[in-house]
Amino acid sequence: MASTNDIKNGTVLDIDGQLWNVIEFQHVKPGKGGAFVRTKIKNVRTGKLVDRTFNAGAKIETANVDRRDFQYLYRDGEDFVFMDTSDYDQITIPGTIVGDAANFLLEQQTATIALTDGEPLYVELPASVVLEITYTEPGLQGDRSTGGTKPATVETGYQINVPLFLEIGTKVKVDTRTGDYLGRVN
Repeated sequence: MASTNDIKNGTVLDIDGQLWNVIEFQHVKPGKGGAFVRTKIKNVRTGKLVDRTFNAGAKIETANVDRRDFQYLYRDGEDFVFMDTSDYDQITIPGTIVGDAANFLLEQQTATIALTDGEPLYVELPASVVLEITYTEPGLQGDRSTGGTKPATVETGYQINVPLFLEIGTKVKVDTRTGDYLGRVN
C-alpha cells in the first residue's frame, strides 16, 4: 500500500483489479478545502485514458512492475521476439501488446519492457529513433525546406511526412510517440 504522495509519472496503480499507468499527475492545494491529486491514467491492457482525482494522503494500491531492457530480435508472424540483455532469455510478445511501437522497431534495437509476474504489459521505446527513407517521390527543382511536405516510407514500412527536399537513402529522426519527422541525421 502506498499513499497519493508516492504518485509519479510511470507509476502503475492497481485500481479495481485493473492496471493503470500514471501519464500525468498534479498535486493541488486549493485555498479552501482539502488537498487532492489530479491524475491522467492509462489502462495498461486497453490503452483507455481516464482522468481520476484522489484525496491527498489516501491509500492506493500500486502494482509491482519490473522494467527491463530487451533487445528486439525478429518478428514471428504477429508476435515479436525480444532478448533480455541481462540474462539472454528470450521472450515472445504478441503484436497487440507491442502496438504502435512496431512501426519504429528495428532488429537489434533496445526497448524497455514492463513486466508484472513475468507477463509483459507494454513496450516502451526511446523518445526518438533514426530510420532510413526507403521510398519517396523525387523532389522538384526549386523545392525549399520551408515548403510543404510529402509522404515517405521508412525502413520499417511506416509512412511519415517529410520536407520536399529529402530523398531515398536519407536518415531521419522520428518521434516514436507521434510518428512526426524531427530532422535529418548526417
